[in-house]
Amino acid sequence: MSNYELMVIFTPVLSEEDFVATRKKYEALVKENGGQVVRTNPWGLKSLAYPIAKKTTGLYWVLEYSAPTSFNEKLKVQLLRDESVMRHMITVLDKYAVEYNAKKRSGVKHSETSKAEA
Repeated sequence: MSNYELMVIFTPVLSEEDFVATRKKYEALVKENGGQVVRTNPWGLKSLAYPIAKKTTGLYWVLEYSAPTSFNEKLKVQLLRDESVMRHMITVLDKYAVEYNAKKRSGVKHSETSKAEA
């Protein structure tokens, strides 16, 4: 199993309940296919760098998960079928990125880690 990070921009017209339900749907999809959700981080409504389908804002969500490599194609198909998804991006995390994310979650600042390593 490899580690991945999924960033999704949902359409801003989703209600809060729909936003939560959609996130849970994708988390369940990861678990159903033998994966594990490491962390979920809803950023909420943010401005877009450029308009997408005449929309200037979007609901951002970041999901960190580990899953078999074959699962990403299933996930990609589901994201492309979902009309509420404006954009998505799946990133493979190497061991350094996983370590960095774990440190960031635990609250360790970058300057503290560099002093400890020296």
